[in-house]
Amino acid sequence: MPEVPLLKLENIGKEYFGNRVLADVSFSLNRGEILGLVGENGAGKSTLMNILFGMPVISGTGGYEGNIVLDGEVIRFGSPFDALAAGIGMVHQEFSLIPGFSAAENILLNREELNKSLLETVFSERLNTLDRPGMRARAARAIKTLGVDIGVDTIAAEMPVGYKQFIEIAREIDRTRTRVLVLDEPTAVLTETEARILLDALRKLADGGIAIIFISHRLQEIKSLCDRILVLRDGNVIRDSDARSASIRDIAAWMVGRNVEEDRPVRAGTISDEVALSVRDLWVDMPGETVRNAAFDVHKGEIFGIGGLAGQGKLGIPNGIMGLYPAGGTVSLFGREVELNKPRKALDRGMAFVSEDRRGVGLLLGERIDWNITFTGMQVQNRFLKGLPLLGNLVRLRDDDAIAAESEQYIKSLEIRCTGPAQRAVELSGGNQQKVCLAKAFSMRPELLLICEPTRGIDVGAKELVLNTLRRYNEEYGTTILITSSELEELRSVCDRVAIVGEGKIAGILPAISPAERFGLLMMGDVEDEGAQKEAVTGNA
Repeated sequence: MPEVPLLKLENIGKEYFGNRVLADVSFSLNRGEILGLVGENGAGKSTLMNILFGMPVISGTGGYEGNIVLDGEVIRFGSPFDALAAGIGMVHQEFSLIPGFSAAENILLNREELNKSLLETVFSERLNTLDRPGMRARAARAIKTLGVDIGVDTIAAEMPVGYKQFIEIAREIDRTRTRVLVLDEPTAVLTETEARILLDALRKLADGGIAIIFISHRLQEIKSLCDRILVLRDGNVIRDSDARSASIRDIAAWMVGRNVEEDRPVRAGTISDEVALSVRDLWVDMPGETVRNAAFDVHKGEIFGIGGLAGQGKLGIPNGIMGLYPAGGTVSLFGREVELNKPRKALDRGMAFVSEDRRGVGLLLGERIDWNITFTGMQVQNRFLKGLPLLGNLVRLRDDDAIAAESEQYIKSLEIRCTGPAQRAVELSGGNQQKVCLAKAFSMRPELLLICEPTRGIDVGAKELVLNTLRRYNEEYGTTILITSSELEELRSVCDRVAIVGEGKIAGILPAISPAERFGLLMMGDVEDEGAQKEAVTGNA
């Protein structure tokens, strides 16, 4: 007799604001099975999982069509609490940790261990106290399951982003009733080593009977981890395939409806002798990404990469230069010193910034796409405004035509999937939100563009588009670009030179065409590479 699926989704459909995002989606999931869910940004993956998890955004926008069947019973969750009670856990793409709480407190939130009080029978459980040793022990077991070394007393706000992701997953593992675990881009913020540790842990969970839905744009991880692959495109199921019989090139083609080149050309342009950005003795106090005494030069018209392991300081450098965290040292742009700790000063000097935290820093989530793209240019550069001739142009009003033209240009060139410029940023998928952040930076026409994790959470087709756009923008406008990324091969494909950061310092800088092994040695702390050391400030290796 065939096994009854643990979970079945039957003919699921959903519309948002008149836009059809899911149409007749069906699939099943067995106990202990790992299903890889893939598709371009805007294909409907997150919406499908929001339906499964009972998220308020679904019920608040008219609900959904079709049925969810769990253990043979049709269910319809009214809230995430109902889904959790039924044994469905979900780790969302954006973190939901409480910054001031420790790892143990976040893992056991609302499921705390309590010391019983004699007064409980009279005054209820409110007089019980927390059993902190018991909580630490439980949290430590959940973290150990993942194979990482994170102190249970570490405060969430002080963790590198990779640690935060592990804590999110540990919280779901600790739930004793979990039968289905949904992971939305769990490795997007992890280094390759951390990602391998997580994938090994997920396979062990599946061997223990937990069914897993794994959403990722890293197709090699999908191929190596998953038993089956479900491909969505434009809200429809394009393919439900055995993972062993599908190649990475096949999966990419199913996702985007066209062939996608897996290998991007290595950039090997000529670097100008003129220095655009000069950094000396830079320190940055960014929690989890502290920088100590960093020094390097970026040449005019260069695309310069910064890589390294998580928590070593690579994200601290651009955030410190832009004044988002306390910083010291000397930063100069085309020979003129930039005042640190004042973001407006950096913007006034012709810098633009794309943060790794698109929701917390990069976007005005409640505002329209066109406002997000043009607001900084309006505020800092007085663009997208028009004067009133009768008042001698002393009074300036918003130029709606210019705003519309600018936003529509970037919606088209970056292929931002939306209903139009008036759609709110919060309604977009994560990858399309990232494209809006890039459009806002491009719209500034900066002399220096600093970008952190430009393709985080972006599918293979959109990643190719974004990287090609960066190359084209650099070539057409001569803009100097500094890119920070967790993906070394991405940096090597688009940059002229790549700096590796270790323990808050520049371990070495190499041409992007250098063998991958040299970058790997620098990441592992080999600072004895004379060529890399010579290059660490100004030269060309």
